[in-house]
Amino acid sequence: MIGRLHHVILDCPDRQVLAQFYSALLGHPVTHRSDDFCVVAASSEVSGLAFQRIAQHVAPTWPDQAVPQQLHLDVMVDDVEAARPAVVQLGAHLLKGDVYADPAGHPFCLIPRPSWADSVS
Repeated sequence: MIGRLHHVILDCPDRQVLAQFYSALLGHPVTHRSDDFCVVAASSEVSGLAFQRIAQHVAPTWPDQAVPQQLHLDVMVDDVEAARPAVVQLGAHLLKGDVYADPAGHPFCLIPRPSWADSVS
């Protein structure tokens, strides 16, 4: 092994807006903030999602590949039906089926919790 995953980093126009969105979606706090960078994780001692401010950010246009999706997240939920309006209320918008875009345009899927995983709630 050469390394271990630390953070998955998403480029975005406003790191605080995206950090707050994923904090609410995943139920984890914002554990780090700086002028150009925020992190959302279960604690400040574990890996998580990070958000980096990019002044010229261009949102993905999935499913059109003119601007590729750049990153894709699967978010497991206990109840997909209940999660749909909840993510929209947080600021996501529906792209197609159970594929949504976060406030900066990054796609993510709502997926039913696999049988091997503990309950999300």
